[in-house]
Amino acid sequence: MLGKLLITGAAGGLGGLIRDRLGLVARSVRLSDIVASEGLDPDADFVPCDLADASAVNRLVAGCDGIVHLGGISTEKSFARILPANIIGVHNLYEAARRNGLPRILFASSNHVVGYYRQTDRLDADAAHRPDGWYGISKSFGEAVALMYFEKFGQESALVRIGSCLAEPKDYRMLATWLSPEDFIALIARVFAVDKLGCPVIYGASANTRSWWDNGKSAYLGWEPKHDSEDHAHRIERTVPKPDRNAAVALYQGGVFTDEPIHED
Repeated sequence: MLGKLLITGAAGGLGGLIRDRLGLVARSVRLSDIVASEGLDPDADFVPCDLADASAVNRLVAGCDGIVHLGGISTEKSFARILPANIIGVHNLYEAARRNGLPRILFASSNHVVGYYRQTDRLDADAAHRPDGWYGISKSFGEAVALMYFEKFGQESALVRIGSCLAEPKDYRMLATWLSPEDFIALIARVFAVDKLGCPVIYGASANTRSWWDNGKSAYLGWEPKHDSEDHAHRIERTVPKPDRNAAVALYQGGVFTDEPIHED
């Protein structure tokens, strides 16, 4: 078990799903975001931090034994909006880790790194990047930073291309991409428990019957997701309109992100 685990982006939607469930992973958890969320436990170890501030990030990482990096913008925005937290922030985080003993990192990447593959494609960890916007590009950059720090300094990272981590899937696309919070917690536990991690790409999805992704190359982690979106398929088929087969959300793995215009400030 880790001593202290840092979660960046702890005030976001994904952080809110997992931040109170990590007692089996670490003896203590340090939470951080640019601002605290309203639902945060007042007794929590919360440290506000702007990821674009290198000195603040270095102080944040000091004393931590592992990092779950969820911080940054999680939707498609303009390059100017993406740049500070998602690109400069990733650089700052990895530099802080290098300066503070190389704590293992789970980097929350995204399926939008490979968003322009068709939904008929089956992808494994070696699939070439085909990002579907500036958000996907920022996650592609983050994966490259993590790999360079691994090769140059031995910094271990799990590059988790998260699909759709919600309490339950909400639409047809999520029948392929859904990651249950419980399965994500189990993945986090395995990332910090294995003796040797390396720098694997892992598709963050539950054991969905309709999945597009193959995690065979990270099987050594011993992660065995328990949930299947198929348990929710009948509800979705009964209550959610099926998209036109030629719509981006039905054609591409990145869904509507592939159809978004370039955002400008």
